[in-house]
Amino acid sequence: MTDREMLLKKIGTCKFAVTDIDLFLDTHPGDTEMLRKRDEYLAQLRPLVEKFEEKYGPLTKDENAANSWSWVKDPWPWDMEG
Repeated sequence: MTDREMLLKKIGTCKFAVTDIDLFLDTHPGDTEMLRKRDEYLAQLRPLVEKFEEKYGPLTKDENAANSWSWVKDPWPWDMEG
């Protein structure tokens, strides 16, 4: 597994956890333990996203405020080898 793939997997895992906890908190808004867990996952997620974007470019076009079209210049998933 390449470094890029590992970063994407870690990012996806953290985003899934945050989303899942958000759904739980919709029905349990006062659960301070889950709020703490959500903050932990967000703290793990931020540096992973920053590292990915520094090495490989923005994950989404919304995360590229400087040039909203530069993401189009990157290779598309089907253009990548193996």
